[in-house]
Amino acid sequence: MSRLDAQPRGFVPQVLLVPAVLGLALLVVPLVALVGRVEWSTLLADVTSPTALAALWLSLRTALVATLACVVLGVPIALSIARAGTRTAALLRAIVTVPLVLPPMVGGVALLFLLGRTGWLGPLLAEWGIRIPFTTTAVVLAQTFVALPFLVLAVEGSLRSTGVAYEETAAALGAGRWRILARVTLPLAAPGLVAGIVLCFARAVGEFGATALVAGNAPGVTQTMPLAIYTAFNGAGVSQGTAVALSLLLLVTAVTVLLLVRAWRPGAVR
Repeated sequence: MSRLDAQPRGFVPQVLLVPAVLGLALLVVPLVALVGRVEWSTLLADVTSPTALAALWLSLRTALVATLACVVLGVPIALSIARAGTRTAALLRAIVTVPLVLPPMVGGVALLFLLGRTGWLGPLLAEWGIRIPFTTTAVVLAQTFVALPFLVLAVEGSLRSTGVAYEETAAALGAGRWRILARVTLPLAAPGLVAGIVLCFARAVGEFGATALVAGNAPGVTQTMPLAIYTAFNGAGVSQGTAVALSLLLLVTAVTVLLLVRAWRPGAVR
């Protein structure tokens, strides 16, 4: 008998299995319906059409840049939270969590009011000849805004679980702060860092609301896969067959992400 089978089943009323099954059906059946609508005979042609490839390439390219930005910005934030006092850490964690509970559309409006022509920074950027809204850069900023919390929270949780004992030992042996960070802190937090990067990338690829408002929906410039799918079901852009194929691609990406995160989770059952 495996360890999982040996776990106690507890004393949960069996009648609760009914809403549990209904809840699982609510999550699974729509996805099955999506897969059922895929035209397998034209799947390759659908995902390799010029418009679909442009949306796919733009999504992957901007998501990679956004993920890199999240690593550069998020790891220092996670370190600050993990090593801060209780109250400071709680405040910083709450700030970082806001984009997770904020509707993405609101995030897009906020970015537009910050960087738009009449925003706080828009006129200053215009004097330097810089325009961010409705450009590919705006796509990256929107993706970074919504994806950053995933990386910060994953890395911060990993850092807290490892504690500071090894860092203190390295410091006692004469290692400097940067050496401790590179040789002790980050390697110990590697599972959380990898999980955060994977989740961050997946969230960036699937971003829609903030991108639509701050970047628009210009094919080849700001039209990512979610925007191409939305446009298709509103009677423009790619065909609905291509939209379904791209939806399937996003679904496969999400499942792959979950499997990768589980594989890197500390204590994961192999």
